[in-house]
Amino acid sequence: MEKLSQVLWRERDLLELLLYRLEVEQLVMASGRTTWLMRAAREVEQTLETLRETEVLRAVAADEAASLVGLPPNPSLSALAEACEEPWHTILLDHREAFHAVTGRISAMADANRELISAGYRSARETLLALSDDKQGYAHDGSVVGGPAGPRLVDRSL
Repeated sequence: MEKLSQVLWRERDLLELLLYRLEVEQLVMASGRTTWLMRAAREVEQTLETLRETEVLRAVAADEAASLVGLPPNPSLSALAEACEEPWHTILLDHREAFHAVTGRISAMADANRELISAGYRSARETLLALSDDKQGYAHDGSVVGGPAGPRLVDRSL
């Protein structure tokens, strides 16, 4: 059980690190200064990769713990907790509650980041369309339509 608890602590630390890195990514996007955006995205991906590796270790440790308490392989954390005596029962339930809380926050942050990325993409696309030679817009079905180019006023003093 101790090995499982250590792996669960490691996974909790990684989930909190992921939340931090998602928040950094969000702050970079929200600031409009994209110099560090690729680095922030790379750090999120690296944390996700480490999490995937840790999940394999957790699965192995959970199977070992399940065999100790007479459960079949691949048990849920709550099933393991119910099969254990104190203090492991409380420890495993605490881990489960912490995972639930941090994954909810991660999901909300990832959704917000996706929305920022989508808004940035739409803004960049609309700006590029406004600068193109062909006047473009959208038809009622959402397809892009083109039209004749109109006069352009460009301030070259910048």
